[in-house]
Order: sequence, then C-alpha cells, then structure tokens
Amino acid sequence: MQPLHVYTVVPKLPEKLLPLKTLASNLYFSWQHEIEEFFAQIDRELWEKSEHNPVWFLNHLPQSTLEELGEDEFFLDRLSTIAAGFEKYISKRGPMTGLDALDSGPVVAYFSAEYGIAQCLPVYSGGLGVLAGDHLKSASDLNIPLVGIGLCYQRGFFRQYLTHDGWQQERYQPNDFEQMPLSPVLDEEGLPLKVRFQMQGKPLYFRVWRADVGRVPLFLMDTNIPENPPERRELTSQLYGGDLEMRLMQEYLLGIGGIKALEAMGLSPRVIHMNEGHSAFAGLERIRVLMQDRHLSFEAALELVAQSSVFTTHTPVPAGNDRFSPDLMARYFQEYSADLGLSWKVFLALGRENTRDDAEHFCMTILALRLSRFNNGVSRLHGKVSRKMWAKVWPQYPEEDVPIGWVTNGIHFPTWVAPEMSVLFDRFLGQSWREDPDCERVGEKFGTIPDIELWRTHERLRERLVDFVRRRLQQQIMSRGGRSWELEVADNVLNPEALTIGFARRFASYKRAYLLLKDDDRLKRLVTDPARPVQFVFAGKAHPRDNEGKKIIQELISLCQSPESRASMVFLEDYDMQVARYLVQGCDIWLNNPRRPLEACGTSGMKAMANGVLNLSTLDGWWDEAWSPDNSVGWAIGNAEEYDDVEYQDFVESQTLYNILEKDVIPLFYDRVQGSFPRRWVQKMKQALKTLGPVFNGHRMVEEYSKRAYLPSNISYGKLSANEYRPVVELAEWRMNLLTHWGALDIRNVQCITAHEMFVGENLEVSAEVKVEGLGIQDIRVEIYTGPLDHTGKFASRSTFLMSPDERTPDGWYVYRGKAMPMATGKFGFTVRILPHHPLLRDAHSLGLIFWADEPAPKLQG
Repeated sequence: MQPLHVYTVVPKLPEKLLPLKTLASNLYFSWQHEIEEFFAQIDRELWEKSEHNPVWFLNHLPQSTLEELGEDEFFLDRLSTIAAGFEKYISKRGPMTGLDALDSGPVVAYFSAEYGIAQCLPVYSGGLGVLAGDHLKSASDLNIPLVGIGLCYQRGFFRQYLTHDGWQQERYQPNDFEQMPLSPVLDEEGLPLKVRFQMQGKPLYFRVWRADVGRVPLFLMDTNIPENPPERRELTSQLYGGDLEMRLMQEYLLGIGGIKALEAMGLSPRVIHMNEGHSAFAGLERIRVLMQDRHLSFEAALELVAQSSVFTTHTPVPAGNDRFSPDLMARYFQEYSADLGLSWKVFLALGRENTRDDAEHFCMTILALRLSRFNNGVSRLHGKVSRKMWAKVWPQYPEEDVPIGWVTNGIHFPTWVAPEMSVLFDRFLGQSWREDPDCERVGEKFGTIPDIELWRTHERLRERLVDFVRRRLQQQIMSRGGRSWELEVADNVLNPEALTIGFARRFASYKRAYLLLKDDDRLKRLVTDPARPVQFVFAGKAHPRDNEGKKIIQELISLCQSPESRASMVFLEDYDMQVARYLVQGCDIWLNNPRRPLEACGTSGMKAMANGVLNLSTLDGWWDEAWSPDNSVGWAIGNAEEYDDVEYQDFVESQTLYNILEKDVIPLFYDRVQGSFPRRWVQKMKQALKTLGPVFNGHRMVEEYSKRAYLPSNISYGKLSANEYRPVVELAEWRMNLLTHWGALDIRNVQCITAHEMFVGENLEVSAEVKVEGLGIQDIRVEIYTGPLDHTGKFASRSTFLMSPDERTPDGWYVYRGKAMPMATGKFGFTVRILPHHPLLRDAHSLGLIFWADEPAPKLQG
C-alpha cells in the first residue's frame, strides 16, 4: 500500500545551534578542517557512521545531545567563531577584472558528468570528478563567477567489496538527497522547480538540486520524479551505468538539459566550459536557442557559441571517447538537426573526423572540439598526444598547428593537505596560503619550514595511516566473515616507522599495477628485510566490466595475503576520497607507473606532493613536466622512452623500478648518519613543495583558465553580441565569402636572398608573391613557417613570422616580405603559408583553412 502523504521527522535544533545547519549545508566544510573536526567532536562514532555527512549527522543526533549543546557556553563560543569565519568567507567579493561584466549571475557555466567534492556526495567515480570538484573549490576561493552543472545520481558509482579469493564485486548504495548537503531549487511559487523538454519526441522532466561549494553553486539534475515513466526515471540512476543508449541519454540530459536548467533558473552565463566530451551537446543547444530567440543563422550562432566555449579533453585513449552509431544518433537527433536547419549528413559531420564517411560513428570529443575555440589537454604531454590523436579533424594542418593546447591540472591544496600539515603551513606560510592567488610567493615560503618539524609532522601522518589501515582491514575481514587469527594479523600489519609506498588508482591495464609483480622474489626480499623494511599500501577499483583489471587486483591480493607479505603489503577495499586522503597524506613514496603516454595527468601524485610525499613515476602526465633530472623532487622510471613491444617495456621498466628502489630510495630513506632523521630525504620533500607546489595547484590552474580562456571568451561574446548581434552576423557572412574564394588564393616566386650559412641571431629575409581574388589583403595573414628539421627532412618544431604586403606586380599579385630569426644552430627549413584573418576571429586555425606554397622552399642563395 502506498502512503497518502510522505513527511520527514528530524531533531529540533535549539535556536542557538542554528548556525550548525548553515555550516552543514555548504560543502565548504570539506576543505575547512576546523569545521569538519568541530562536527566530529560532538560524537565521533556517529560522525564516522555518517561518512562525514554533516546533514545526516545532525538529523541523527539525539534531541538530548542537541539540548545539552545548546546550553554549553564553550561549545557555543566556538560555534560562533567558526560561523563568523564562514560568513566572512562567503561574503567576500571581487572577482578577477573582466569576469565581473554581468551585474548579476555567473559568467561561466562549468559542465561535468561527475563531481568529487566530498565523500558524502558520491556523484563521482575517480580522477575526472575529483578534478571537477577541485576546480569548483579553487573557483570559490578565487571568487570566479562560475556555476557547476551536472547530474544527481540516485546510486552514484559502485562501492567495491572483495570475495575470499580477492575477486572484485560491486554494490550500489542508494543516495538519499534529503539527507545530504543538497537543497531543491524552488520555482516562483516556492515548489520544487521542474523543467520539461523534449527527448526523442517525448517529454522528459527533471528537478534540480543545489549544492553550495563555498561561494560557487553546483546544480545537479535528477529525473527520478513521478512525471517520468520508469525507464526515464532511471536516467540519473547510476554514473556510467547501462548501455550505450543510456550513456547517450545521460549526455543529452547533461548538455541540452543543462542549458534548459540554466534558462529555467534565470541564469545566462556567457561562457561554458565542457569538462570532457560528455557535455558537448550543450554547445548544440546554445546554437539552437540563439537561432530560435535571436533569429541568427546556424553559421552565426555556431561562431558565437564556439568563441565563448572552452573544452578540456582528459582521455588519451581512443576507447575512452564516447562514440555513437549513426542509427542510434538518428533516434535522438534527426528532428533536432532539422531545428538547426541542417541536413542529417551535415549534422553527423559535426562529430566525425572524416566528414565524407557515412559509416563513421559520431564522436562527442570531436563535436566538442568543433564547438569550442579554446581546446586543451590536461598536461603539456597530453596536449601533444591530443594534437596527434585528433589531427584528422584538421587534416590540412601540421600536427603542431592542431588547435589543442594544454592547461596542466592542479589540485585544491586546502582539500588534500592533512590537518597536521595545514597547521605547519599556517605557522610558516601564513594562513592566507589557502586563498592567496599568488602561488609563487607562497611557494617560496616552504623553504622556511624547519627540517625536523616537517619530518615529525610527516611521521605523525604515517602513524595515522597505519592506524587507519589496521582499522579498515579489520572491517573488511569482519564484513566477509573472517576468522579471529586474520583479525589479529590485521591489528599488527605495517610498521609505523618503515618506508611506506602507496599505489592507489583505477585498475585499468595501462596503469600497470602489476609491474611490481613482475619479480615476486625481488619484491619479497624488499618487504622482509628486517634492517631496512619496506611496506606497500594498495587501493583502487576496476571498472565493473573490466575483467582484466579485476584479475590484476586478484593477483595483487593473493600476494598481499601470502605468509611472507601479509604483514607489509595491504590492499584496501572501496577506494574513495577518504581512503585517498589517508594515503596521499601518510605515505613516504607515491608510486605511479602508467605506460607512457597514456596517463593524461595523474593528479593523485600532486596530492601526495602537497603533503611532502615524494613521487616515483614514469615520465607521463604531470610528472613529465614536474620531474627534474637531478632527482631533487623525486624519481623517474626510465627516460620517457616509448616502446612498440609492451611486454619488453614492462620487463625493462619493472627492473628499472626495482633498481631505483634498491639503490636510491631505500638507502636515502634510511640514511640517518647526520642525526635522528633522514636530512637529505627531507630536503627533497621541501624542494618538491617549494618548486612544484606553486605550479601544480588548483588556484594556478583556475587562474590560467580565467586569463587564457574565460576572460577572452567573455570578451568575444560581448563583442560579437553587441548591436543586436550584428558583428557575429557579419563575421558569419565574411566566413562564407572566405570559404567561397579560398581556393582562388595562390603563392609564387618565393625567394630568400641570404647566404647558405647563417649565424645565430641573423635575419632570414623572405619574399613571396600572393594572388588574392574575391578577398581583401585584410582577410588573410601571410607567414614564414620555419624551424629545425629532423633526420627525415621534416620540421621537428616550428616558429612563424608575419609577412607584410609591400607592392603589387604588373599582373596584380601582391609582393609580401618578412624576416625570420632562427635562435639556435642546426639544419633549418622554411616555407610560406596563408591563414584567414579577421579582428573578431579568436583562432585562425579553427576554420580549418590554410594555404601552403606549392613549390618547395628554395635553397638559400648567396
């Protein structure tokens, strides 16, 4: 029988305790250790049971406890102080210059399929979500006018548990949104806002939940409401669950529904940031709205949307980019393409590398690349990998000119730095390190921390990790009905003073968790050495359908449970943000050995670094640009080699890993000659904090996005939409004329009057004759394209130098002249090219038009 009415009973907070509700309702507590600890001290056992969820915690406190706290003057004084600090943080204003163009409302809407903000809001699976959460937190600290858009998953990602033989199993725990730091967005009548839009020709309804991330609101869409039929209520049931069609529907909701949600809430951000390709349909919906409401052509709307959109790709593995068959796309977008005034073939071409291949699947990453004028990978190396990976989208361009750059990820230091380490930073860096946008100035101060204080703080964190591992391991054993002797072993695993190595991440095969297992005997010698003990803590999940990843976990657990290893090797179940915090804060070494170049970034290593943990990693992702050849900030496995034979690569790099551990890491850790602690080890910790801390941090990352992407996008939107959108209409007309006449361009008579040999710093003087028909010289940019050559005679890298029109030949060709200055020695070459040019064009490469001199670059004359 169904109830007639549903209601909730919660404890009544005494009036003096009402600030507790305010503190519980904002996820600011997740990076403000003082607030988290304040809740925990009320009832530590209940706090742990709540999974650090202050809303659930307050709702389950006995009324008698609340009444007692309401009369406790010491508690009330502390509550008053903490609440005042929170109010001061929230009320601080003053966004970065240029991003405060709107009188009210956000400038940037950040779209992501997952957000890892706190353990008590489990709408994330791993690194992508945690990065999105850190992005919102840093945007809050820096007061960037930004909102987040995502989905509110009823069951989130899976919880992991292991069978007796170490096989991963999954369980899904339903989320009770009313018991979480979420509040329903209300309409004008004070009722939960419900948004209706069409999907596959049928209405789809969703409501919106709001999570406050400090000063930044995050809006999460939820289809589990009575207005939807059962199959559509399941749409937001599970993160990355279901089949390809479910994935397409979720991405339809995220992108198109996300724009609808912003409209329904009266928000009109000028800039959108698509975090991974999942949200690329948001660009299509922005185009559709502009065509419908502002009567723009598709070309004009596309230009406006692309110039005010930012796209970040995270996936260097082709299989990780969502692709949908033409038939599946037709079921959801055939009618939508007609709304855009596009033929079905032209619509599908927006998501295809080869626009002429009717069988090619529709790729979300390609759509996002085409609908954005600022595209980036998440590390310098990943930017390079992405340019190679998506070069076919711009077939006329050399790989280096593919318009995909990079903004290296960073982590939100206040979230990931341990409370004990935060106290140390407060003393020597000043409390402003949490919000100070001047990362470099703060970084210099790391050197002032006394060696012995840094080491003692780190030792306490290692002891805390060991205590956590023992408790967690006992819980794992009890949950699967383990025996008493197993519990006794668990109570004594790990040595609080031994060198502790952490390895925790998704168990995808390319991350190579098995690398240590390549030499069992050598590993067992390390972990059984009584003079210089070494111990390992592992954690991580395999995708539910990744049996290969599950087998790696099973092999690893088998080794951890062997008699020789069980005291010094541990695998922790159900890796989440809480487990991650203990690991990155308490290990001595953070081990990461992905197969280069398949790790886009690897932010877990940054979190470890922020706590003084040293990294030992292959030169992939962030470590490729962070590591120093003198090993002053950590160690590298190999020298950035890339192999064709992966089995051979695994063998070589596993041996290299063991050599580094045996000859460098272990001796340095146990070198106590100069006193009671490893001074040279601590010097590395400080050097890493000092040199890497200012760079690989979320504030630097968000500032970089703001200056390089958000601010230019906002300016472009303002310019193009001025005067009733007249500039973007003219730009679209200019583009159509350009496409019509581009093929009539020509280049001849490229000359260079320079000696065969040049000295560094001398000018290379080049002239060329250019034919321009149907266009003006103001519509093009002529450049010298020059750089060093590799052994095949191709450009190894390049620089470009502008050429200017000087005169006209009798038959009407323009003579362009320019100078290039090679700043290094070696064998160089050059050619001449033409690109489009318009004052309102953000990136000339985005149009895909380029004209090269046909004739080979002439030999230098002298």
